[in-house]
Amino acid sequence: MTKGLIGKKIGMSQVYSEDGRLIPVTILEIGPCSVSQVRTKEKDGYTAVQLAYGDVKESKLSKAEFSHLSSKSISPKRYLQEFALEGEGLPEEGSLLKITDIFKTKDVVKVSAISKGKGFQGVIKRHGFHGGPGKHGSRNHRHPGSIGACSTPSRVFKGVKLPGRMGGGKATIINLKIIKILEKENILMVSGSVPGNAKGILTIEKI
Repeated sequence: MTKGLIGKKIGMSQVYSEDGRLIPVTILEIGPCSVSQVRTKEKDGYTAVQLAYGDVKESKLSKAEFSHLSSKSISPKRYLQEFALEGEGLPEEGSLLKITDIFKTKDVVKVSAISKGKGFQGVIKRHGFHGGPGKHGSRNHRHPGSIGACSTPSRVFKGVKLPGRMGGGKATIINLKIIKILEKENILMVSGSVPGNAKGILTIEKI
């Protein structure tokens, strides 16, 4: 069976545990996902499952995308994602996978999504620099400081931490625990925060 599913972030909340602790949780709407393709070692050289998620108008898809899904009797979907297989069973193409087919309460998972874009930021916000002296006349409050020697090597090395575009890239948070599953609503609650905006698309996988 596949190790993960596609879904979207709803927002954050909090729930009480059985022993009375208040746990911050992120609410995710996961699946149901259609199995749009099964990769096998004989045909593709590796084993994986391609899942489709997110209803969309037929006009939003290319002819190739639409025919790929319609050949498996799947309605037009916006997002396709491959997941590794766990165990020996292979799901059928065109079948539907729900939360409880993959996950159960107290499972440890990882969540991947596009993080919030924060625009052009300085080294203090982007890299956590401490900054220079705060007193009057310093003129070095939030500057990066020295970024290399002058005559040798006469250039700035690649990879030096400098100001620049922050966020808006793929981010993964691991070791999140599933706190609660609401099967009928396709809702899953995980402990802690998850990257991305509300209504942003994400993938969740068992570790």
